[in-house]
Amino acid sequence: MAAASAAQSRKTETYTDTKRRDDVRGVNIAAARAVADAVRTSLGPRGMDKMISSGDQAQEVIITNDGATILSRMNLLQPAARMLAELSRSQDAAAGDGTTTVVVLAGSLLRRAQSLLSAGAHPTAAADSLHRLAARAVEILHSMAIPIELSDRDSLVKSASTALNSKVVSQYSSLLSPLAVDAALSVVDPAHPEILDLRDIRVMKKLGGTVDDTELIRGLIFDKKASHSAGGPTRVENAKIAVIQFQVSPPKTDIEQSVIVSDYAQMDRILREERNYILGMVKKIKASGCNVLLIQKSILRDAVTDLSLHYLAKAKILVVKDVERDEIEFITKTLNCLPISNIEHFRQDKLGHAGLVEEVSVGETKIVKITGIKDMGRTATVLVRGSNQLVIDEAERSLHDALCVIRCLVNKRFLIAGGGAPEIEMSMQLAAWAKELQGMESYCIKEFAEALQVIPYTLAENAGLNPISIVTELRNRHAKGEKNTGINVRKGQITNILEENVVQPLLVSTSAITLACECVRMILKIDDIVTVR
Repeated sequence: MAAASAAQSRKTETYTDTKRRDDVRGVNIAAARAVADAVRTSLGPRGMDKMISSGDQAQEVIITNDGATILSRMNLLQPAARMLAELSRSQDAAAGDGTTTVVVLAGSLLRRAQSLLSAGAHPTAAADSLHRLAARAVEILHSMAIPIELSDRDSLVKSASTALNSKVVSQYSSLLSPLAVDAALSVVDPAHPEILDLRDIRVMKKLGGTVDDTELIRGLIFDKKASHSAGGPTRVENAKIAVIQFQVSPPKTDIEQSVIVSDYAQMDRILREERNYILGMVKKIKASGCNVLLIQKSILRDAVTDLSLHYLAKAKILVVKDVERDEIEFITKTLNCLPISNIEHFRQDKLGHAGLVEEVSVGETKIVKITGIKDMGRTATVLVRGSNQLVIDEAERSLHDALCVIRCLVNKRFLIAGGGAPEIEMSMQLAAWAKELQGMESYCIKEFAEALQVIPYTLAENAGLNPISIVTELRNRHAKGEKNTGINVRKGQITNILEENVVQPLLVSTSAITLACECVRMILKIDDIVTVR
């Protein structure tokens, strides 16, 4: 009798209330799924665009369907929802494309996880299954991949086009894709062919014209006109260019103080000394053979004065002032010259050489253009045009995505089919693998494998097709071994997606599946929220 009562007491002692943990997990999953559902309609070439309006007085408006941009602008308060926004940002940093895909995938995995938890699965078992699933999915993607070489320009253009086809400016993909490829390949160093630094590609936006007027410039452009208030030149051939970081103006005292001059003779002497000081600097600049001067913006005093501009104009030197400090490195790398920080260091060997420097009109404004640079560094400049600021901003974001796709291919030189083909193939192979496993792990992996079908389902749904019949047909074709079969949303049917030139870098898909699984695992393992004041 005593033994029975002891056993009874042990049973009651082992009971723990898990309702709060389930509630916290449920709230987190619901918040994260709400974020995924918000961007789901913008997935794919037929996805909808979002108009983002800021609530402040500036009333800034952005029209885009880029997942990272949409989520970065959302004012999310729930921590799990913020995790999905950060997930999108991580995908943007790792691959540059697939920012919507990764969030939609995470939302679908969370939905399946919720049904597993409701059926009695332990969160740790589900999280561990996800870890194994991600590793296996990456192996499946590698088996589908097609190796490419950087010399294969057509394949690079096709993958850039696929990235651009889902953007607002998709109608200009035939122009922007080759432009992005040429810009990227021009900055790849043959000594380090696996590295592509996008900081070596400068994108400048200029209002006016259409996106068709966007061009790749083999040289440099400055978003300002030449300083010719004193009648200086606006066009210089066989230019010898100096990038200076000092001021061509009278010096100031080291400390803040005022000098009172009451005598006119002393006043004349000060002005004369200033003139001589500036004239001496201009003579040294001219003696080096320099005929184009790029002057860094100064915060201490004016970089140039009217008097110095007058003397520089007399010396037939073209002046571009107020060059930003963070542009100096890019400019000197392009011109293959050295920045000059002191007039005493002004020597001919520090100058850059170019065939032509001229001021040209672009839209309603003027810019300075440097072309024909001798021994030009591995940099590129893209001038983006557009009829309004919204189009220009979106064109710049789309161009950045295309450049990121090429960077992925430089880092990992494999392509895979798009159009939902890899997701269906992964889903089917993982479901077959789940049958070989045992216990709860088999059940979890089978459930998560079905979650991957959300990508082709959403692509079909956003294109106005019947998603159930499309995904069923897609599964049927893949079961027959047609692993490159995907949804052609433009034709509204299922085709061999490689023949339709819908390809994407392997890195985009592998990064999306691993990051999504990692984020979902983290959300599943949270069982309480502690607020610290």
